[in-house]
Amino acid sequence: MASRLQQVEGDKSVVLRVTHSNIKTFASDVRFSLQMSVESVKDKLWRKCGTSVESMRLELYDDTNSKVSDLTDNSRPLGFYSPLDGYRLHVIDLDPSSVTSGGWLEDTSLVEKYTISEEEYSKRDGTFRKFKEKMQSQNSSALENKISNNYMEDLCANIKVGDRCEVDPGAKRGVVKFVGRAESLAPGFWVGIQYDEPLGKHDGIVKGIRYFQCPPLRGAMVRPDKVKVGDYPERDLFEEDEI
Repeated sequence: MASRLQQVEGDKSVVLRVTHSNIKTFASDVRFSLQMSVESVKDKLWRKCGTSVESMRLELYDDTNSKVSDLTDNSRPLGFYSPLDGYRLHVIDLDPSSVTSGGWLEDTSLVEKYTISEEEYSKRDGTFRKFKEKMQSQNSSALENKISNNYMEDLCANIKVGDRCEVDPGAKRGVVKFVGRAESLAPGFWVGIQYDEPLGKHDGIVKGIRYFQCPPLRGAMVRPDKVKVGDYPERDLFEEDEI
């Protein structure tokens, strides 16, 4: 009891594992102020998971997955229920017509998509693919004549495979998987990145050549000047400033 009171009075905040009744893949560590009202906690979670405050019921579980309490009083501070770091806050969506119901936020196969065959797309004029092919044919030879094989080699001095990194534009985070020249790309040095999220274009294969292994749509080849290595941990899905 003493340690619990010390956390409420001293730390002023707690990190809870958040889960959701309808979104099975929804799970993340989120920091909450112990002074927040239960209603404020619900409002914070509504902006993250889509369940409205009015339709949300919260349950608190300890680190052995035993239920501690139902957070039924919206006016009470979160600290009243004595949560500790590592406890789990479970969101129950009571609205049967909620955006979170039916698996829509998890199973993209439920969404009807417009498709076009590769053959039909290739026949179309004015597409981005046609524009890109035209520009590449016009500029590739001229570009290669201007770029040396050692282009940006000096920027690779402090970049090595396994480094955590952040890539511009967009401050995308990931890990370095390749450093060197890429024969299927323009001359000079390249850095292969495996992004933490599906923000890439491939799985490490570029124009038929494999430079590294990674999951589909996580891979990218970028110039070294776009890469900053350092202590860049994976972002929390619900990362935001402390309240």
